[in-house]
Amino acid sequence: MAVTTTPVDDGALNGFGERLHGEVLRPEDPNYDDARAVWNGMIDKYPAFIVRSRGVSDVIAAVNFARDHDLALAVRGGGHNIAGNAVCDDGLMLDLSAMRSVRVDPEERTARVEPGATLADFDHETQAFGLATPLGINSTTGIAGLTLGGGFGWLTRTYGMTVDNLRSVDIVTADGELHHASEAENPDLFWGVRGGGGNFGVVTAFEFDLHEVGPEVLAGLVVYHGADAPDVLRHIRDHNENAPDESTVWAVLRKAPPLPFLPEDVHGEDVLVVIPFYAGDVAEGEAVLAPIREYGDPIVDTVGPHRYAAFQQAFDPLLTEGARNYWKSHNFRELSDEAIDTAVEYARNLPSMQSEIFFAQLGGAMARVSTDETAFPHRDAAYGMNVHTRWEDPAMDDDCIAWSREFYDAMRPYATGGVYVNFVSEREGEENIAYGDNYDRLAEIKATYDPENLFRTNQNVEPTPAR
Repeated sequence: MAVTTTPVDDGALNGFGERLHGEVLRPEDPNYDDARAVWNGMIDKYPAFIVRSRGVSDVIAAVNFARDHDLALAVRGGGHNIAGNAVCDDGLMLDLSAMRSVRVDPEERTARVEPGATLADFDHETQAFGLATPLGINSTTGIAGLTLGGGFGWLTRTYGMTVDNLRSVDIVTADGELHHASEAENPDLFWGVRGGGGNFGVVTAFEFDLHEVGPEVLAGLVVYHGADAPDVLRHIRDHNENAPDESTVWAVLRKAPPLPFLPEDVHGEDVLVVIPFYAGDVAEGEAVLAPIREYGDPIVDTVGPHRYAAFQQAFDPLLTEGARNYWKSHNFRELSDEAIDTAVEYARNLPSMQSEIFFAQLGGAMARVSTDETAFPHRDAAYGMNVHTRWEDPAMDDDCIAWSREFYDAMRPYATGGVYVNFVSEREGEENIAYGDNYDRLAEIKATYDPENLFRTNQNVEPTPAR
């Protein structure tokens, strides 16, 4: 339902807008609907106004204004969060998408990144110097939300999670103060932002360590008929047991999309898509990944040298904005035969053509960080499963959500009980499994930096002072 009244006096709002370098959008403004739209088409919220920030001073002003006027505050980086945390009803939406610079220091191998930058922005700048850091797999994803939730992708087994490569942040807390946080300065706050989501403030700059990657990597797809999935998934699991950190193999159960490299007669049919990736020398990768590529009778094999930045964008056409999305997720220490068979069974009855079940291989460098070293707690996960339930027609909402939840429940006996916070569709109710044993410490840090819970439009940690 559209906003009909503004919860702030027009004079106060006008005065606030005049102090900004950016702009304030109201519901009657022509760009309002475009600005409030986020990646997940199921999210349809109407903020009282939207602040399009151009810099740190605008962020400070917006935080102070929301706090002083007791407004709900939502913060948008890339707008990709599945739960729609970037937008709220009747409050202030702080849009950071214009703040997207990426500054690389190739000698120090660091990058300083603003919160509106996307993965594509980051890769474009860092790959100019043959450098990268572990990120996600969809290039339109925002750096900010990805990082604050943990961040993993093709480089995670080699170089750790995104938060493991975070050197420092600049962050505006609920009191409107700008803090620098690192291992040496405000270390408690730095610990909290590495996996605790947007609970502690608005990050205005991230500083990352970079690693030599590319420009070419060995990667691609090996696609099998769905009937082969139980056997091939077991083979992948067994292969991955002793694979080096440079090797990552993911698997996706879905209907074959109408992509040009797939024969037309398999379009719409059940398939297993295997995605091998090797972060090191291409020739070495050929030998390491040979057992994956030579197994069984695949429909197609596209594995070969690819430019890293291009491969980071390879799945963008299947993850465009505007579709309706509902996700459920589990972590696994291992993929048992029972878990594999259950997933394959449910994949035969996917509720839409665009839906998929993916298993992301984790471990490696990620697992060598202790559970309490960062706020992200799930270091024991050898695989992360996400159910991308995705469709276009609102009439399918109930069936798609029901299928997702039923499958989630069916996989629960084989899972760790934890979940990656960036894969949580629900606005509340999964905080304990997302933050795990680190929740209590997060609540204490929250009480220090946000005692009134201004930053609550997220998978929220409620402030609890230390006893």
